[in-house]
Amino acid sequence: MPENRAGVLDALRGFALLGICLANAGYFSMYIFKSPPERASMPFPVLDHWLANVHYALIDGKFYSIFSMLFGIGFSIIFFGKGDGKKLSLFYRRLIILLGIGLVHGFLIWDGDILIFYALAGMVLPLFRNLSARALVITASVMLVSPIIFDVAKVISDNRLNISRPFLEIAMAQDRASGIEEKEVADWVLRNTGYDDLRRWNKSGLLWGWYLRMEGNRVLKIMGMFLIGLAVGKLRMYDDLARWRPKLRRILFTMLAVGLAGGLLKVVGEHDGVSLPKWGGLLDTLGYTLNVAPLALAYACLFALYYSRGKSLPLLENVGRMALTNYILQSIICLFIYYGFGLGMATRIGPSGFMPIAIAVFLLQIAYSTWWLRHFQFGPLEWIWRQLTYGKRIAIGKS
Repeated sequence: MPENRAGVLDALRGFALLGICLANAGYFSMYIFKSPPERASMPFPVLDHWLANVHYALIDGKFYSIFSMLFGIGFSIIFFGKGDGKKLSLFYRRLIILLGIGLVHGFLIWDGDILIFYALAGMVLPLFRNLSARALVITASVMLVSPIIFDVAKVISDNRLNISRPFLEIAMAQDRASGIEEKEVADWVLRNTGYDDLRRWNKSGLLWGWYLRMEGNRVLKIMGMFLIGLAVGKLRMYDDLARWRPKLRRILFTMLAVGLAGGLLKVVGEHDGVSLPKWGGLLDTLGYTLNVAPLALAYACLFALYYSRGKSLPLLENVGRMALTNYILQSIICLFIYYGFGLGMATRIGPSGFMPIAIAVFLLQIAYSTWWLRHFQFGPLEWIWRQLTYGKRIAIGKS
């Protein structure tokens, strides 16, 4: 694998993991479940308010979008790289193993798992592999703006044309079966500290996650980023970033302008108290559409331009080389920090507390990833994934 490609993609994975840790902290801390009066009673409500706006505009959704694009790039290497005619079987083996890891993560560790969703959505990627790079980008663009159409349909039909409704009913039924009431969601994980309680919470939470993905039309959004990654892989842009520098600059400035404007709309939509199926709820849809994918692409272009000048970010690369391991470990560490069987920090702090904690967790990941990779070729979960994919023993240590 060319060093330039490995470096920029691994660094971008590491950066995405930092953003994912920051984004997920709002959930781990239960801040997103707190009412405005409850948030106002926290130690630093004004600072929390402004940091929450930064979170909405610059963090929320962007880093999972980067991860989605990297997912597409990763599998483009299977589709378009040198192979022995067994590319599809290799692709689906990797996805099935990833699905298994996601199920373990989602049911037994943390209900906010994204791997299950990625594995299932990724199953359809081979349908697009014969499209040209241009056709992939056009198809991706249509997918990324399509939520506007779906949400207009919700408004016109007074929410009758809403494919997420069955998922909502299933999630609410599971809450009832698990004994989780809406009024106690914010502190349920503090008061219920047994492992069986965690599994009940996760069982409900996974269903709520699927409802929210369908409600937010995220299937098409993630597929759109997958396809952009496939296009990048088909063009092999990462192999000669210097050649693509003018194009990357144009994409950066365009996406940055659109993304920041969308971020302002997103912040306004978060605070206006209007939601779908009211017409004013479309402001949230428009803000999200203009903000999330464009800003994710702008961030990616910044990294590509930096690497195009022969520079590198080795500490971020180390985290990115162990992306799967670090993603799961973030969940384990944050569960201990926030949930009742650990330090019980949930509900006590807002963004002024959980954002510095997220950065500290990431710095810890930089330290142990750097140490680990001095001694081993792969992260532990990456090693397991690779062995299961190829069906043979692979040495983990450095020769």
